[in-house]
Amino acid sequence: MSGPVPLLLWVVLPYLTLLTFVGGTIWRYRHDRFGWTTRSSQLHESRLLRIASPLFHAGLFLVIGGHILGLVVPKGVTEFLGITATNYRLVSLTLGTLAGAATATGLVVLLWRRLRVVAVRKATSGNDIAVYLLLGLAVLTGLLATVVDNGLRGGYDYRETVAPWFRGIFLLQPRPGPMAQAPLDYQLHTLFGMALFALWPFSRLVHAFSAPVRYLVRPYIVYRGRAGDRIGTRRPHRGWRR
Repeated sequence: MSGPVPLLLWVVLPYLTLLTFVGGTIWRYRHDRFGWTTRSSQLHESRLLRIASPLFHAGLFLVIGGHILGLVVPKGVTEFLGITATNYRLVSLTLGTLAGAATATGLVVLLWRRLRVVAVRKATSGNDIAVYLLLGLAVLTGLLATVVDNGLRGGYDYRETVAPWFRGIFLLQPRPGPMAQAPLDYQLHTLFGMALFALWPFSRLVHAFSAPVRYLVRPYIVYRGRAGDRIGTRRPHRGWRR
């Protein structure tokens, strides 16, 4: 399939997304460093958050890992390692469905919490709504592609269309043809994903680049009680004293 529309969707748009993602992230870090935050709402409500946030993030990490394995690793590599197409499809279907279901469930609970808790709802911006909308659409279309195309319809080998297109973008050898031949749910999933990455630098999603890795190597913080620091025999006065 050729023409201006596939060229625009699967060549021009991906590079515009990458440019916006990288350039926007650099701009945000240089000009809005104090706004680089998750804008946590844990103080308003923590019970639902303790359930939904770990579930959503754990599922999302598995989803990202599956995308990296499926899109970056060529089909020939898995065949060389002795992994048959049937076994690959079975593992992809099982783990992909579980990871997608966990992500979707966590996202639904987070949305319910944001709608149900008044303080959290009032703290929700238009940018947050756009992020939740794109996340929901991306997760939904990803689940449809996994369950329907890769499951109910007997399997679709995206490593022959979507994966070569994806690698070609980063190898500066873009080919719109393979992606244009993919099923509609794969195409929609890709478009929603690109929209999410374009919005990323201008939303709370930038907190993904601020993982507290330094906590693993920083020295311990030593806390001393007030009683251990007292000098002399007089007991300190409580509160403020002129």
